[in-house]
Amino acid sequence: MTERPIKTAKIQIGLDSFQIEAYLAQPEQPGIYPGIIVLQEIFGVNIHIREVTERIAQLGYVAIAPALFQRQAPGFETGYTSEDITTGVRYMLQTKPSEILSDIQLAIDYLKAMPQVKKNAFGCIGFCFGGHVAYLAATLSDIKATASFYGGGIATDTPGSIEPTINKTKEIKGTLYAFFGTEDASIPAEQVDKIEAELTKNKIPSSVFRYDGADHGFFCNHRSSYNPQAANDAWEKVKQLFGSVLAV
Repeated sequence: MTERPIKTAKIQIGLDSFQIEAYLAQPEQPGIYPGIIVLQEIFGVNIHIREVTERIAQLGYVAIAPALFQRQAPGFETGYTSEDITTGVRYMLQTKPSEILSDIQLAIDYLKAMPQVKKNAFGCIGFCFGGHVAYLAATLSDIKATASFYGGGIATDTPGSIEPTINKTKEIKGTLYAFFGTEDASIPAEQVDKIEAELTKNKIPSSVFRYDGADHGFFCNHRSSYNPQAANDAWEKVKQLFGSVLAV
């Protein structure tokens, strides 16, 4: 598939009383495209998330990455040191599920208002913290396809809340793909099995992919845990998911 030329912009979304920074990428060629919400790790809308947003736009989508730590730390983005992790976790724990969903809906509504975006074809993709958030966002009525990468804690809690996000599985509206590495110590195999079982029990159209030898963050080429083989296979599955569900 030939990558499409794209254009990007840093924008503000939301109401006059509260606005969120976001990174927008879209094909240069005029047309009507599905919309994708890209959900950050604990490291903010950093270079990795911007690159993912751009890659999705190159496939023929309008992609937007809202800053999910806008309330905690406007403009925050960082790298992957132990100090960066500590800071990111602190901000993550200050989030609230209702605010996260509200912010994602703001991003969806922004895309809906764009004349080049299909009004009934939205998906989301998230990594780490964003992978967990993507599972939560899958309960929104607008989201038809979800790609959740190594979302920690789905089976045990919710960012900013003690109720496990897995309890909301029955509310998922569309198709969900979940990606995990078997060497990811932060997400034990039994939690992955529990997620898969809950998706099956609730008859959610879904697939759970486990990559042998892959660790947490295997999709991110800016991290030492990057696993090209797992990342490339997962990307092909993401393209299949969005292409089959949203491009109809």
